[in-house]
Amino acid sequence: QVQLVESGGGLVQPGGSLRLSCVASGLDFSRVAMAWFRQAPGKERELVAAITTVSNTNYGASVKGRFAISRDNAKNTVYLQMNSLRPEDTAVYYCMDENENWGQGTQVTVSS
Repeated sequence: QVQLVESGGGLVQPGGSLRLSCVASGLDFSRVAMAWFRQAPGKERELVAAITTVSNTNYGASVKGRFAISRDNAKNTVYLQMNSLRPEDTAVYYCMDENENWGQGTQVTVSS
């Protein structure tokens, strides 16, 4: 059974940084593309960033240049480094694999 477990969320001031982690189990991680999505209250879930098995990356327009996705296949982990955070980045952040297995989400709140 596939499990994706996110961590690293929290409260941060505007302009600050956070790094999210998603640890995967029950799958051949190195052979699976991964992605981060987010969902703010009252809004649809949106793609934040994605990474292929060979670490090609893709970003949503609103986070390009501020966020960076990476993976460590030895640790079965995908990361999301978030810099220059804005209040509009406030959302629950979810990890997903290419087979549409989802984690439980981690809350990120950007507020002064």
